[in-house]
Amino acid sequence: MKEKREMKKLSWTLISALFCTLLLSLLTFAHGGMEHIMGTVTAVSEHSLSVKTSSGAVTAVEFDDETKFTKGDAAATAKDVQVGSRVVIHAHKHDNSLHAAEVKIGKAAPPAQR
Repeated sequence: MKEKREMKKLSWTLISALFCTLLLSLLTFAHGGMEHIMGTVTAVSEHSLSVKTSSGAVTAVEFDDETKFTKGDAAATAKDVQVGSRVVIHAHKHDNSLHAAEVKIGKAAPPAQR
């Protein structure tokens, strides 16, 4: 009887581990292998943004004419991104840099967070 309970417990442990592995794989696939950068814009140039994340790190992300910009549900452009804007960026890693596929622009951060 004890062996049967141990086998059942082991089976549930294996099933749980497989489920977690599958879930993590799906989450990775959902982002298409892209980096996910979220934070407040600290600098904007002609072809890049610098974003300060919640960890305090500043990440530079390049963009070009292929990058999709949105603000709310509406289409936007790079000119709509300003220092202080909150952004969520989905970017491809290319060599040692990040290239934005999509930039979602939110509201400006409160002055204390800039």
